[in-house]
Amino acid sequence: MIESLPLLGAGGHPAHGLDFTALEIRTTGLRPGRIVELAAARVHADGSLVGEFATLVDPGPGVPPGPAFVHGITRGELDGAPSFGEVLGPLLDLCAGSVVVAPDPAFTGAFLDRETGAVGVRVPALPGVSTTAAARSVLRLPNYRTATVAHALGVPTGTSALSAARTTARLATVLFGRYGLTFATPPVFPGLPRFAGGRLLPRAEELPAEPGWMAEAVERIPGSGAGNAYLDLLAGVVADQHLTADEVTALAALASEAGLSEAHVRSTHEQFVAALREIAERDGVVTAAEARELRQVATALGVAGAADLRPTDGGKPTRVLVLGTTVAADRLRARVLAEGVQLAKKLTASVTHLVADPTVPANEPRLARAAELGAVLLDVDAAPVALGFEPPPAPPVAAAAGTSKLVGGRIMMGVGLLLMFIVVVAMFGGTPLAGGIFLAVLGVGTLLGGWWLAEPAAR
Repeated sequence: MIESLPLLGAGGHPAHGLDFTALEIRTTGLRPGRIVELAAARVHADGSLVGEFATLVDPGPGVPPGPAFVHGITRGELDGAPSFGEVLGPLLDLCAGSVVVAPDPAFTGAFLDRETGAVGVRVPALPGVSTTAAARSVLRLPNYRTATVAHALGVPTGTSALSAARTTARLATVLFGRYGLTFATPPVFPGLPRFAGGRLLPRAEELPAEPGWMAEAVERIPGSGAGNAYLDLLAGVVADQHLTADEVTALAALASEAGLSEAHVRSTHEQFVAALREIAERDGVVTAAEARELRQVATALGVAGAADLRPTDGGKPTRVLVLGTTVAADRLRARVLAEGVQLAKKLTASVTHLVADPTVPANEPRLARAAELGAVLLDVDAAPVALGFEPPPAPPVAAAAGTSKLVGGRIMMGVGLLLMFIVVVAMFGGTPLAGGIFLAVLGVGTLLGGWWLAEPAAR
């Protein structure tokens, strides 16, 4: 149902004048099964909202909703919800004439194909864009989960399906607008069948919880993104800072349904815990919260890689808040994550460095507040060196050579003038003419040589 379009940098067909419709689904598992929640948000290329909706979807009487610990949907909530056939009309109406965007269009499209096939409807392929692939083309990140990409680009996130669709839509407009991505070929919008609008049953949106260390740490774990659905699922589950035995059992069942072997799952768990430990220890400071949360997750996953991890005494881990909406600010946020350093989403007392780009006004209240909290204020261009990501630049060789010539030339000019003064004094004191001429010639030569060295360097 979704055909991903190849993208280019400059030189292709621009997105100006187009609309993007972001899709988000909550499902019964990792492989094409049933959709239990659907959300969509349509925006113009400039980011202005066109329309949106969200609804629970009943996969059929008695069909289990899948991993409630992931999406929070119970079977009771699905009783009385509309079927997919009832929400297909609003979905196609919102998508018509727009480019569909999703983190992984192949994953989303497989579930939509399954649902449209079940109701006997054939929908032509819609032009689509993978925000994961688009982000890969412009940013170097440790992983490309939607939360990580959004954090790097300064785009807010939420927990509900609708908030996730809004995030994906915003990512599309930023990637095409701020980074100038274009289409290799112009999108072709097929005619779509029309269906009567059905009823919708949206879930109440929940306020996002304050992220803890674990939620931020999973953004720095390498390797997840489209194509590694189990690792993404695992990262999303542990982001709430706690993992229960029942959740691990449910994770194993989902992996088995998706065709993953027990050995693959065990290896993924071991690599995941090892990556978390490396992140905790990288800055030389292990807090009590980091040690506690990591041991809990490792124990739940049956991995012994964190049993001996202990908090270190004193010290404050580096925590960076980057303000601004330029490409330079985005790339610094990505660099902070790639270096394994904590990237803050808002200003708190734990922030050690605040970086601002030129879009941040001088009277921005957070600048003054950060100074009061003792944070180091940095310019976006100077931050990589100040944060230790890059060595200080060496002085240019040409400039150093020019400085040496200037100093040497001025010294020679001084010596020449001193010799001329000695000649004058000596001549009045009765020095022989030959000796005076010799000193005069030596003084003039030294003076002229010094001027020749110093004058070009001064220019």
